Amino acid sequence: MPAILAAAQIRLRVHWSDRVGHVVLAGIALALAAFLAGPLIAILAQSVEGRRGEFVGLQNFIAYFETPALLDSLWNSIWTSLVATAVVVPTAFAYAYALTRSCMPWKSAFRTITLIPLLAPSLMAAISFIFWFGNQGVLKGWMQAFGIAQIYGAPGIILSQIFSVFPHALMILITALSLADARLYEAADALGTRRARKFFTITLPGAKYGLASAAMVTFTLVITDFGIPKVIGGNFNVLATDVFKLVIGQQDFPKGAVVALFLLAPALLTFAVDRIVQRKQTSMLTARAVPYAPKPSRGYDTVMTAYCVVVSLLMLAVLGMAIFASFVKFWPYDLGFSLRNYVYGIVDGGVDVAFFNSLKLAFGTAIAGTAIVFAGAYLIEKTRGADWLRPPLQLLALLPMAVPGLVLGLGYIFFFNSPQNPLNFLYHTMAILVLCTVVHFYTTGHLTAVTALKALDAEFESVSASLKVPFWKTFWRVTLPICTPALVDISRYFFINAMTTISAVVFLYSPDTKIVSVTILNLDEAGEIGAAAAMAVLIAAASLGACLVYLGIGWFVDRRTQAWRTSK
Repeated sequence: MPAILAAAQIRLRVHWSDRVGHVVLAGIALALAAFLAGPLIAILAQSVEGRRGEFVGLQNFIAYFETPALLDSLWNSIWTSLVATAVVVPTAFAYAYALTRSCMPWKSAFRTITLIPLLAPSLMAAISFIFWFGNQGVLKGWMQAFGIAQIYGAPGIILSQIFSVFPHALMILITALSLADARLYEAADALGTRRARKFFTITLPGAKYGLASAAMVTFTLVITDFGIPKVIGGNFNVLATDVFKLVIGQQDFPKGAVVALFLLAPALLTFAVDRIVQRKQTSMLTARAVPYAPKPSRGYDTVMTAYCVVVSLLMLAVLGMAIFASFVKFWPYDLGFSLRNYVYGIVDGGVDVAFFNSLKLAFGTAIAGTAIVFAGAYLIEKTRGADWLRPPLQLLALLPMAVPGLVLGLGYIFFFNSPQNPLNFLYHTMAILVLCTVVHFYTTGHLTAVTALKALDAEFESVSASLKVPFWKTFWRVTLPICTPALVDISRYFFINAMTTISAVVFLYSPDTKIVSVTILNLDEAGEIGAAAAMAVLIAAASLGACLVYLGIGWFVDRRTQAWRTSK
């Protein structure tokens, strides 16, 4: 009888904790629906309305296809994205191949250099290329020698996008090439197979899903980016700049919604294709697999090193030009050292307040985003019941990856600016910037948290319940400490992206909540490109400082919570 009573108490305790979890899980699902699905539905509703709010059906779409300039923008977006993807994927694959399949020196240094674009807004690359190849650029004659009249337009967009999205493709391809079974290569060597044949019959087939994912991610990032076309696009229109002009310049919200839907379509398509490709992917490593270790080859390693040196120098040239131009007195007539651009940007350009706002946005996103993401992942993975709720929540958690920031920001205007919306009070506040940024980057944080939680055996909760330990104590003493490194990574991801984002918040800021990345656009439009470069460098410096702080936090966390991993 006592044993039956104890078992009943355990079941009651587990049932109670699950019920609480279900309530919170439902709350997170409703929040995601309100802050993600709601804005997307608002865009769809706006696309079938007239300027006075009347229902017009497909008239806005028909008007779009009857406007040659807008159709040109659609084609421009597609072909520039395809060209950038065609350059980035092979280049990044060769770089990843050198890092994973050779014995070249300084691999860590080469890998670190490729992370530079992640620390600054994408438009920093556009600003740098203007200083290199613009009307007063250092190498303007080089462009003309290759038959390119000017950098503004498609050439500048493609070059800047290549620099900006290169690290994203590289990270995927490094992971794909790292998963190799050495036994396949040993068997090929035993059969006397040549290096080229091994590459085409073993390496490429093994990395094909990584190549497909890298291509999808690259295409999506390029076609949805707003900052680069805005700075260096000139009169070359693309979908992202069309949305901005229609909404901000012409106040034509219905047609802006139509263009936003066209901008959303390629992203959703590439996301769907990427998910299909991932489902077809098979395991490359089995329990008997042997990790691949490259063998030294002087000639081959020298070639790989030379290639990585060239690519790294090109990336450093882009960053170096932005830094150099930010300290120039008056480009290109007086190249002396000066802090004028920083003083002008911070004092006259109002970047002091904007920089403080960016820090508030980054801290708020890092704290709120990490808490929400981990709570949602924990409740999905560690509670039982409410099976009907989990699939839609998982879909909502993955959907932000397929929604461009510009489209999400536009949806927030339509959704939260409506007087009938009880959440209207959030409009033009820092809170809505934080919410939009959290939703925009939700998917990556969610997948990171789920991966960390899946590594924990479900027996932890069962044993705790059998010992009459409250679930919150198990969470605080076991789950949270073990997952703390993942939480640090998620927080860093949110912080850095909040500092550099522009497309998701360009529609949502107010004079009191303007952030640095938006101020850079304003400085560029005012012709103060040197000050714009200075502010982009300032963001990169702040992001680098944050990375160093997070590195220290990670070291402290590992010592305090991860000692069990190395204990014998």
